[in-house]
Amino acid sequence: MMRGWRVPVLGSAVVLVALLAGCSSGGTPRRVSEPAASIQQLTVQADGSWSVDLRLQNYSSVPMRFEAVSLALQVGGEEAGTLAAQPALNVGPESADVVTLPFAPSANARLLLAGRLADGAGTSYRIEGTVSAAPADRGKAREYRIRRDSSLSPVPGLPGVLR
Repeated sequence: MMRGWRVPVLGSAVVLVALLAGCSSGGTPRRVSEPAASIQQLTVQADGSWSVDLRLQNYSSVPMRFEAVSLALQVGGEEAGTLAAQPALNVGPESADVVTLPFAPSANARLLLAGRLADGAGTSYRIEGTVSAAPADRGKAREYRIRRDSSLSPVPGLPGVLR
């Protein structure tokens, strides 16, 4: 009676070991996806310049190295200038990080945003251009086209800050 019982258990153990070996041999697939960018916060400084917190989103299954950003910025339909930087920022898989960029907006964009803030109103914005990124462990950076239309609203209690 004991002898017949060992064969099914031994057979089940062999199947279980084979299944576990099959699962571990493939590992996690490397998926490189297009990144995204958005403005997380815009702060108007006392001298009229802006500080832009740019959120860089990595949708890949591997860490990505963000090497360069060149994004034309419009606020309220008004050309503000170009957000340009070389952040050299590593962002983990399916994560995001923020880089703060000093920015000297065009006179028209500066006036438009000052008026909106004085009225307690927000504004629409558009960023359009390229972000250069590559897997953090290897590879040459590739340029990804970015276009984002969104809006910013004043933050209560923080004068000159929009999110």
